Amino acid sequence: MPDHVSLWECLLPIRKTFEQYVNLRPVRLPPGIRGPLAGRGPEDVDMLFVRENTEGEYSGTGGRVHVGTDAELAVEVPVFTRRAIERCARFAFERARERRGRLVSVTKSNASRYAYVLWDEVVAGIAREHVDVELERVHVDAMAARMVLRPDTIDVVVASNLFADILTDLGGALQGSLGLAASANLSLDGRGPSMFEPVHGSAPDIAGQGRANPIGAVWSAALMLRHLGYGQQADRVERAIDAVCEDGRVLTGDLGGTASTAEVGDALVQAVMR
Repeated sequence: MPDHVSLWECLLPIRKTFEQYVNLRPVRLPPGIRGPLAGRGPEDVDMLFVRENTEGEYSGTGGRVHVGTDAELAVEVPVFTRRAIERCARFAFERARERRGRLVSVTKSNASRYAYVLWDEVVAGIAREHVDVELERVHVDAMAARMVLRPDTIDVVVASNLFADILTDLGGALQGSLGLAASANLSLDGRGPSMFEPVHGSAPDIAGQGRANPIGAVWSAALMLRHLGYGQQADRVERAIDAVCEDGRVLTGDLGGTASTAEVGDALVQAVMR
């Protein structure tokens, strides 16, 4: 099935229908895992991305005409509303308050004169209510470079649907493997349930082979526990992940190991139970 069909017939309608308007993605290099950045360790790669999850570049607004002719035309229009930007940005400011007090807002407002300028204006307005949080505005291309060159300067990031999607895949590489990357699709106003999933999706190319890294799914479960109010239990799961990674003996191939999915899962269970 083509990617655009599976995405638009399943995942995106779930996010939109249940108003899962925040996609939360931690980017953290676990102890013992060697990331691709020479000289950078776990203390340098510890970011939290807040992605607007229901509109923006993935609004679905557009269409195709004159299909199959040399005049065929495709139009896809990003949609940004003040309401969606504001609720996502408020969540990001609160997370920055809980962490190191720094928030980066990522746009491309030098080239996009309307949508991202509105984003900048709304975020700047909310910043006046959060004077204890340091706000930076960074263009998406500069942000990609900064994640590689100066990851230690990044705390919390808020960005649009497309930009945060791309940057967090880069983040997955920086934390050692996309197989580690976790995400939470959060419905925060009571309109529907939230949903928790590894960033890499279902990985159908390796289905049934026992090669998939289960840590991204388990880390997503920790995000679920924290969202449901079980913070201590979430901490325990995340400590188990760190322990297995730091030990290094039971890891899947994407992290340089030879263990199967089940073997890593068993190691995580044992670490949780200690």
